[in-house]
Amino acid sequence: MTDLPVLDAEEQRVLGALLEKQRAVPASYPLTLGALRTACNQTSSRDPVADYDEQTVEQVARRLKDRGLLRIVWSATGRRTLKYHQALAEVLELEEDERALLTVLLLRGPQAPGELRTRTERLHEFADRAEVEACLARMAERGLVVQQPRQAGQHDPRWAHLLGDAPAPVGAAVADPASAVDRETPLADGAAARDDRVRATYGAVAATYAERFADELDGQPFERWLLDRVAAHATGADGGPVVEVGCGPGRVTAYLAAAGVDARGLDLTPEMVEQARALHPGVRYDVGDLRRLMRPENATGWRAVLAWYSLIHLAESELPDALAALVRPLDTDGWLVVAVQAGAGVRRMTSWFDAEVPPLDFVQHDPATVVALVEAAGLADVEWYHRGPFTARGETTSRLYVVGRKA
Repeated sequence: MTDLPVLDAEEQRVLGALLEKQRAVPASYPLTLGALRTACNQTSSRDPVADYDEQTVEQVARRLKDRGLLRIVWSATGRRTLKYHQALAEVLELEEDERALLTVLLLRGPQAPGELRTRTERLHEFADRAEVEACLARMAERGLVVQQPRQAGQHDPRWAHLLGDAPAPVGAAVADPASAVDRETPLADGAAARDDRVRATYGAVAATYAERFADELDGQPFERWLLDRVAAHATGADGGPVVEVGCGPGRVTAYLAAAGVDARGLDLTPEMVEQARALHPGVRYDVGDLRRLMRPENATGWRAVLAWYSLIHLAESELPDALAALVRPLDTDGWLVVAVQAGAGVRRMTSWFDAEVPPLDFVQHDPATVVALVEAAGLADVEWYHRGPFTARGETTSRLYVVGRKA
């Protein structure tokens, strides 16, 4: 392989954007100057977010062309328009998996293997985290990437590319590695141990939790509006059954049932299911795992699946498989509705409602990542809503709601 090119921040962004769009939207590739500028400046899947003008992008592209890392070509059809095509993958002789990882590293800086697996979903499908780590090791032998020392607060070490210095995140003159969010923390001792903590924690607080949040929807007009939309979708001419996964004491399921929906609840914690059955007789609640959701017995699929704050204990790397499990049993035109705490933190709870509980991590997921993963799960007409916390009700985090339709 030739010597590695040294790229400044603007060159990394331009090449990363071209690499991404070549795989994600091949029908519109190569990119026009305007499309390349938009790709560089998009606010999702970029860290930091940039604001380049066309002159800057054009100048960067010319520099890269002079170094043999980019080609400027005429469009093959239609108006004669200059378009931009990356040559970095050829110069570095990248395999498909290497290319996907390098693309995301160029666009988002150093990341942990679990984050990389999630964020390369649309570019290359890695079977599991081990496959990502094997590819990174192969790239390290070629001098393309390096593993950074693990910092305090990080479960996994991060990996960085070696094509130039990574740009500092917006708002940080000097990045503090210890402040980086590690959304893989819930898997520190494995998924099974985490699931045991979820059951034990919610089992210990089930009665208090049910009482405390019994009337929560009364003070949430947006949530009621969204649930009313789900109810209308499920009770229309082509209606069908709805399931809420991670239903807890069943208040959301019961709200839908009261609106005439054939609504059922599913929860991992037996004690929560007991509370739901006692509080809402006549509504069906079962113990079960959302990652093993089955189709309803009385229909070809679910008219809607609601994951209403039931993904907040999953690591980011687990989201693609969890969303796939929820989409799979949807009926045609069925909806997936996801609600999560949004942000950039992982909060560990060791006491709840004045009772000691097993340590349990609450993950605030990145909105752009969640939306991208819902789209990658094969859903159409994806819409999302991001609201701030209701501080008067004791909320401290923003909330994200995503709706997608199975085409």
